[in-house]
Order: sequence, then C-alpha cells, then structure tokens
Amino acid sequence: MQITPNEAEESLAAISSMRKRMRNAVTNGGAQYYLILWGVIWFLGFLGSHFLPDSTAGHVWMVLDIIGALGSWGLGVFMSRRVRNASVSATSGRIGLFWLALFAYCMLAVWIAWPLDSRQLAMFLIIFAMFGWIAMGFLLSYSLVTLALFITALAFGSYYLLPHLFYLCMALLGGGTMIGSGLYIRFRWRKV
Repeated sequence: MQITPNEAEESLAAISSMRKRMRNAVTNGGAQYYLILWGVIWFLGFLGSHFLPDSTAGHVWMVLDIIGALGSWGLGVFMSRRVRNASVSATSGRIGLFWLALFAYCMLAVWIAWPLDSRQLAMFLIIFAMFGWIAMGFLLSYSLVTLALFITALAFGSYYLLPHLFYLCMALLGGGTMIGSGLYIRFRWRKV
C-alpha cells in the first residue's frame, strides 16, 4: 500500500491532535494534582518509616492516608464542578469507586497474609496502588502505566537490593517521581 506524502502528513496531524486532546483530558481531569498529593504523602510517609520507630511511623501513615483520602475526595468534588459534564462526573464517580474497591481488596489481602513486617506491608500497598495506576493508565493515559511500572521496578529493586534503604528510596525516588510527574503534567502538558 502506497501512502502519499499528503496522507502521511494528515495522519501525523491526526496523531498530534489526538495526543493534545489526551493530554488536555488528563490535565482537565486533575491527574497532576492527585500525583502531587500522593507523591507528598509517599515522601513524608516513607521518610517517617525510615527515620521513626515502626509504631510511630504507622500512626504517621494513618494520618497521611486520611489526609490523602480526604484530599482526593475534595479534588474529585472540585474537579467535577469545574467540568460540568454528566458523563465525566459519572466516570469520575466510577473511578472513585474503583479505588475504594481496590483499597478494600488490598486490606483483605493483607488480612489473609498477616503477619507481615513493615517492609512487606509497604510492598503489598505499593503493588496494589501501582496496579490501580496501571488500570487508570489503560483508561486515561499510557504515561501513567509507564510511571507505575517504573515505581514498581524501583520498589522491588530497593526491597531486594537495598533493604536498609528501601523506605528512603521510596520517599525520594517513589514520592519524588510522583511529585515531579505531577508538576511536569501541570506545567508542560497544557502548553503542548
């Protein structure tokens, strides 16, 4: 099949247009704010896990997770009011329900696997969170899949190769990657 230069140019323009629409949809949906919020939570939580005793770190995580859940809910409400589209609101609600269900199943898996040490518990939660990101990436943007796979590889690598620095790696590189990705999306994708 022969493609003329004109057809090739039209195809490239269509791909570019679709890429812009996808990026605008991700930024309009607020993905960058969720990445920054949860990146900060991971950064602070994993720093706490590295520097504080396990019982204290557990309490820090509980407070941070409550802040993250409330912050995510608040962002969802705020973003749904900005968009004013019934199908987007319904989709946002379903995404929220997906994360609630995933969290519930994660807790069931932890309950069955208990007792776990703190690093094993962290890995369980990371695996479930990254699975959720991959699912969202299949729906919204493949760049989220890439990000989730990177953080998963980082988590497994530091868990097995640098166990004494696992929490620090997850704070700086895991949380830092989320924050950096959120900022990149926020400041670069709208300009594309």
